[in-house]
Amino acid sequence: MVEPVQILLPVALFAGGLAAGGLAISVLAAPLFTTLPTGMYVPVHKGLVTRFDPFMPVSLLSCLLCDLALAAFGDRTAVRLLAVLAALLLAAAMTVSLTRNVPINRWLSTLDPQDLPADFDRLDPRERWIRWNRVRGSLAVAALLTNVAAAAVLI
Repeated sequence: MVEPVQILLPVALFAGGLAAGGLAISVLAAPLFTTLPTGMYVPVHKGLVTRFDPFMPVSLLSCLLCDLALAAFGDRTAVRLLAVLAALLLAAAMTVSLTRNVPINRWLSTLDPQDLPADFDRLDPRERWIRWNRVRGSLAVAALLTNVAAAAVLI
């Protein structure tokens, strides 16, 4: 008989790996944003964001749900505790995304790159977006490593 952990943990590792990898790519590429002229930054940001949505939310949520299920149905205490920790890290990454990065993405999506607000230089969100992106990326990678530790417990 297949135990829940035999399904949940591989799915958590897969989804968490996709999420951590996607965020790691954005963390590595984000400094490029600061080198772009303002008129190019807005369309480039819009283009990249549309490539990552809905991939990132689906990956993060899938991993979170698997970790919550592992916390409830894991057959070892260490696996359950690590799943709780991974779920907390993922929830934190999702909170940062929803409260910090997504509002910036939504605002940028409303802008016309050919007719930016006169005070765009003052409002320019690049540094804030990059800073919060590093936070959520770090949290997602930490969640993935926590799930790897849970898998190691079972070996």
